Amino acid sequence: MKIDLEGQTALVTGASRGLGKAIAAELGRAGATTLGTATGEEGVAAIEAELRAGNLRGRGLRLDVTQADSVAALEQNLREADDFPSILVNNAGITRDNLLLRMREEEWREVIDANLTSLYRLCKLCLRAMTKRRYGRIVNVSSVVALSGNPGQANYGASKAGMIGFTRSLAREIGGRGITVNCVAPGFIVTDMTERLDEEQKQALTARIPVGRLGNVEEVAQAVTFLASPAAGYICGETLHINGGMYMA
Repeated sequence: MKIDLEGQTALVTGASRGLGKAIAAELGRAGATTLGTATGEEGVAAIEAELRAGNLRGRGLRLDVTQADSVAALEQNLREADDFPSILVNNAGITRDNLLLRMREEEWREVIDANLTSLYRLCKLCLRAMTKRRYGRIVNVSSVVALSGNPGQANYGASKAGMIGFTRSLAREIGGRGITVNCVAPGFIVTDMTERLDEEQKQALTARIPVGRLGNVEEVAQAVTFLASPAAGYICGETLHINGGMYMA
Protein backbone atom coordinates (compact mmCIF):
# COMPACT_ATOMS: atom_id res chain seq x y z
CA MET A 1 0.00 0.00 0.00
CA LYS A 2 1.39 3.36 -1.03
CA ILE A 3 0.82 6.08 1.56
CA ASP A 4 0.09 9.52 0.13
CA LEU A 5 0.46 12.50 2.46
CA GLU A 6 0.61 15.11 -0.28
CA GLY A 7 -0.79 18.45 0.86
CA GLN A 8 -0.31 17.71 4.55
CA THR A 9 2.09 19.29 7.04
CA ALA A 10 3.72 17.14 9.73
CA LEU A 11 5.35 18.44 12.90
CA VAL A 12 7.91 16.04 14.37
CA THR A 13 9.55 16.93 17.67
CA GLY A 14 13.11 15.79 18.36
CA ALA A 15 13.83 15.30 14.66
CA SER A 16 17.58 15.98 14.48
CA ARG A 17 18.74 12.39 15.06
CA GLY A 18 17.75 8.79 15.67
CA LEU A 19 14.12 7.86 15.53
CA GLY A 20 12.83 11.41 15.04
CA LYS A 21 15.13 11.92 12.07
CA ALA A 22 13.87 8.70 10.46
CA ILE A 23 10.21 9.60 11.09
CA ALA A 24 10.62 13.07 9.58
CA ALA A 25 12.26 11.62 6.48
CA GLU A 26 9.65 8.89 6.05
CA LEU A 27 6.77 11.36 6.34
CA GLY A 28 8.53 13.56 3.81
CA ARG A 29 8.96 10.69 1.37
CA ALA A 30 5.23 10.05 1.67
CA GLY A 31 4.62 13.60 0.46
CA ALA A 32 4.16 15.62 3.64
CA THR A 33 5.83 18.95 4.26
CA THR A 34 7.89 18.17 7.34
CA LEU A 35 8.57 20.58 10.20
CA GLY A 36 11.25 19.04 12.39
CA THR A 37 12.24 20.49 15.74
CA ALA A 38 15.48 20.53 17.69
CA THR A 39 16.59 22.34 20.84
CA GLY A 40 19.60 24.08 19.27
CA GLU A 41 20.65 25.72 16.02
CA GLU A 42 23.02 22.87 15.21
CA GLY A 43 20.11 20.42 15.33
CA VAL A 44 17.93 22.71 13.22
CA ALA A 45 20.68 22.89 10.61
CA ALA A 46 21.03 19.08 10.63
CA ILE A 47 17.29 18.69 10.01
CA GLU A 48 17.33 21.08 7.09
CA ALA A 49 20.41 19.42 5.59
CA GLU A 50 18.69 16.03 5.81
CA LEU A 51 15.56 17.36 4.11
CA ARG A 52 17.63 18.93 1.33
CA ALA A 53 19.62 15.73 0.84
CA GLY A 54 16.38 13.79 0.35
CA ASN A 55 14.83 16.50 -1.84
CA LEU A 56 12.01 16.77 0.70
CA ARG A 57 9.83 19.74 1.55
CA GLY A 58 10.05 21.24 5.03
CA ARG A 59 12.20 23.13 7.48
CA GLY A 60 13.84 22.90 10.85
CA LEU A 61 12.49 24.78 13.85
CA ARG A 62 13.99 25.48 17.25
CA LEU A 63 11.90 24.16 20.14
CA ASP A 64 12.45 23.17 23.75
CA VAL A 65 9.35 21.15 24.62
CA THR A 66 9.97 21.68 28.35
CA GLN A 67 9.62 25.48 28.08
CA ALA A 68 6.17 27.03 27.70
CA ASP A 69 7.64 30.20 26.16
CA SER A 70 9.46 28.15 23.53
CA VAL A 71 6.20 26.40 22.61
CA ALA A 72 4.48 29.81 22.44
CA ALA A 73 7.22 31.05 20.08
CA LEU A 74 6.67 28.00 17.86
CA GLU A 75 2.93 28.70 17.80
CA GLN A 76 3.60 32.26 16.68
CA ASN A 77 5.97 30.99 13.98
CA LEU A 78 3.33 28.59 12.66
CA ARG A 79 0.65 31.27 12.75
CA GLU A 80 2.80 33.72 10.77
CA ALA A 81 3.56 31.04 8.19
CA ASP A 82 -0.09 29.91 8.18
CA ASP A 83 1.25 26.39 8.44
CA PHE A 84 -0.36 24.59 11.38
CA PRO A 85 0.21 20.84 11.05
CA SER A 86 -2.41 18.23 10.25
CA ILE A 87 0.01 15.59 11.61
CA LEU A 88 1.77 15.80 14.98
CA VAL A 89 4.39 13.29 16.09
CA ASN A 90 5.45 13.72 19.72
CA ASN A 91 8.86 12.08 19.64
CA ALA A 92 11.11 14.35 21.74
CA GLY A 93 12.19 12.79 25.01
CA ILE A 94 15.03 12.26 27.46
CA THR A 95 16.30 9.76 30.02
CA ARG A 96 17.79 10.40 33.44
CA ASP A 97 18.34 6.85 34.64
CA ASN A 98 18.92 6.11 38.30
CA LEU A 99 17.71 3.70 40.97
CA LEU A 100 14.77 5.28 42.77
CA LEU A 101 16.60 5.39 46.13
CA ARG A 102 19.28 7.53 44.47
CA MET A 103 17.07 9.48 42.06
CA ARG A 104 17.09 13.21 42.60
CA GLU A 105 13.82 15.07 42.33
CA GLU A 106 15.17 17.05 39.39
CA GLU A 107 15.86 13.79 37.52
CA TRP A 108 12.24 12.81 38.06
CA ARG A 109 10.87 16.22 37.14
CA GLU A 110 13.00 16.71 34.01
CA VAL A 111 11.90 13.39 32.50
CA ILE A 112 8.21 13.87 33.27
CA ASP A 113 8.30 17.41 31.86
CA ALA A 114 10.14 16.49 28.66
CA ASN A 115 8.36 13.22 27.93
CA LEU A 116 4.84 13.75 29.25
CA THR A 117 4.01 17.40 29.93
CA SER A 118 5.26 18.14 26.41
CA LEU A 119 2.27 16.21 25.03
CA TYR A 120 -0.10 18.58 26.80
CA ARG A 121 1.73 21.57 25.34
CA LEU A 122 2.10 20.34 21.76
CA CYS A 123 -1.31 18.70 21.38
CA LYS A 124 -3.00 21.83 22.70
CA LEU A 125 -1.01 23.91 20.22
CA CYS A 126 -2.18 21.82 17.25
CA LEU A 127 -5.73 20.88 18.22
CA ARG A 128 -7.53 24.11 17.36
CA ALA A 129 -6.45 24.01 13.71
CA MET A 130 -7.10 20.25 13.47
CA THR A 131 -10.58 20.71 14.95
CA LYS A 132 -11.34 23.51 12.51
CA ARG A 133 -10.33 21.24 9.61
CA ARG A 134 -12.10 18.28 11.21
CA TYR A 135 -9.01 16.24 10.39
CA GLY A 136 -5.80 15.40 12.19
CA ARG A 137 -3.39 12.65 13.15
CA ILE A 138 -1.49 12.61 16.44
CA VAL A 139 1.10 9.90 17.07
CA ASN A 140 2.89 9.73 20.42
CA VAL A 141 6.15 7.79 20.73
CA SER A 142 6.02 5.75 23.93
CA SER A 143 8.23 2.77 24.80
CA VAL A 144 8.14 -0.91 25.69
CA VAL A 145 9.40 0.22 29.12
CA ALA A 146 5.94 1.71 29.74
CA LEU A 147 4.57 -1.83 29.87
CA SER A 148 7.45 -4.08 30.85
CA GLY A 149 9.21 -1.77 33.31
CA ASN A 150 12.97 -1.51 33.63
CA PRO A 151 15.21 -1.12 36.70
CA GLY A 152 16.59 2.38 37.07
CA GLN A 153 13.91 3.90 34.87
CA ALA A 154 10.99 4.61 37.19
CA ASN A 155 10.86 8.18 35.88
CA TYR A 156 11.11 7.16 32.22
CA GLY A 157 8.64 4.27 32.59
CA ALA A 158 6.14 6.51 34.36
CA SER A 159 6.41 9.18 31.66
CA LYS A 160 5.96 6.69 28.83
CA ALA A 161 3.07 4.90 30.54
CA GLY A 162 1.48 8.29 31.12
CA MET A 163 1.67 8.92 27.38
CA ILE A 164 -0.51 5.86 26.78
CA GLY A 165 -3.13 7.03 29.27
CA PHE A 166 -3.02 10.54 27.79
CA THR A 167 -3.47 9.08 24.30
CA ARG A 168 -6.53 7.06 25.24
CA SER A 169 -8.19 9.94 27.04
CA LEU A 170 -7.54 12.47 24.26
CA ALA A 171 -8.73 9.95 21.66
CA ARG A 172 -12.09 9.78 23.43
CA GLU A 173 -12.30 13.58 23.54
CA ILE A 174 -11.60 14.32 19.89
CA GLY A 175 -12.11 11.14 17.88
CA GLY A 176 -15.51 12.40 16.74
CA ARG A 177 -13.88 15.42 15.14
CA GLY A 178 -11.94 13.42 12.58
CA ILE A 179 -8.76 13.48 14.67
CA THR A 180 -7.12 10.21 15.67
CA VAL A 181 -4.64 9.85 18.54
CA ASN A 182 -2.42 6.78 18.79
CA CYS A 183 0.86 5.57 20.29
CA VAL A 184 3.75 3.52 19.07
CA ALA A 185 5.79 1.67 21.70
CA PRO A 186 9.19 0.74 20.27
CA GLY A 187 11.35 -1.89 21.91
CA PHE A 188 15.12 -2.04 21.50
CA ILE A 189 15.98 -0.14 18.33
CA VAL A 190 19.41 0.39 16.78
CA THR A 191 20.33 3.98 17.61
CA ASP A 192 23.44 5.82 18.75
CA MET A 193 22.53 4.76 22.30
CA THR A 194 22.41 1.02 21.57
CA GLU A 195 25.56 1.30 19.47
CA ARG A 196 27.44 2.21 22.64
CA LEU A 197 26.65 -1.21 24.12
CA ASP A 198 29.35 -3.86 23.96
CA GLU A 199 28.83 -7.16 22.13
CA GLU A 200 27.94 -9.08 25.27
CA GLN A 201 25.23 -6.58 26.16
CA LYS A 202 23.82 -6.68 22.63
CA GLN A 203 23.68 -10.47 22.73
CA ALA A 204 21.86 -10.37 26.07
CA LEU A 205 19.28 -7.99 24.62
CA THR A 206 18.82 -10.04 21.47
CA ALA A 207 18.22 -13.19 23.53
CA ARG A 208 15.08 -11.54 24.95
CA ILE A 209 13.61 -10.82 21.50
CA PRO A 210 11.77 -13.65 19.69
CA VAL A 211 12.64 -12.39 16.20
CA GLY A 212 16.32 -12.53 17.20
CA ARG A 213 17.48 -9.00 16.45
CA LEU A 214 17.15 -5.35 17.40
CA GLY A 215 14.74 -3.23 15.42
CA ASN A 216 15.74 -0.39 13.14
CA VAL A 217 14.47 3.18 13.04
CA GLU A 218 12.98 2.77 9.57
CA GLU A 219 10.61 0.06 10.84
CA VAL A 220 9.27 2.39 13.51
CA ALA A 221 9.09 5.32 11.09
CA GLN A 222 7.01 3.30 8.64
CA ALA A 223 4.55 2.37 11.38
CA VAL A 224 4.25 6.01 12.45
CA THR A 225 3.68 7.06 8.84
CA PHE A 226 0.86 4.54 8.48
CA LEU A 227 -0.84 5.81 11.65
CA ALA A 228 -0.42 9.35 10.33
CA SER A 229 -2.14 8.50 7.06
CA PRO A 230 -5.80 8.58 5.96
CA ALA A 231 -5.63 4.77 5.75
CA ALA A 232 -5.49 4.60 9.56
CA GLY A 233 -8.66 6.63 10.04
CA TYR A 234 -10.41 3.87 12.02
CA ILE A 235 -7.51 3.30 14.43
CA CYS A 236 -7.86 5.54 17.45
CA GLY A 237 -6.63 5.32 21.05
CA GLU A 238 -4.39 2.35 20.30
CA THR A 239 -0.79 1.50 21.13
CA LEU A 240 1.14 -0.28 18.40
CA HIS A 241 3.91 -2.42 19.90
CA ILE A 242 7.06 -2.56 17.77
CA ASN A 243 9.41 -4.77 19.74
CA GLY A 244 10.01 -8.01 17.82
CA GLY A 245 7.80 -9.93 20.26
CA MET A 246 9.82 -9.02 23.35
CA TYR A 247 6.65 -7.81 25.06
CA MET A 248 3.22 -9.05 23.95
CA ALA A 249 0.30 -7.00 25.30
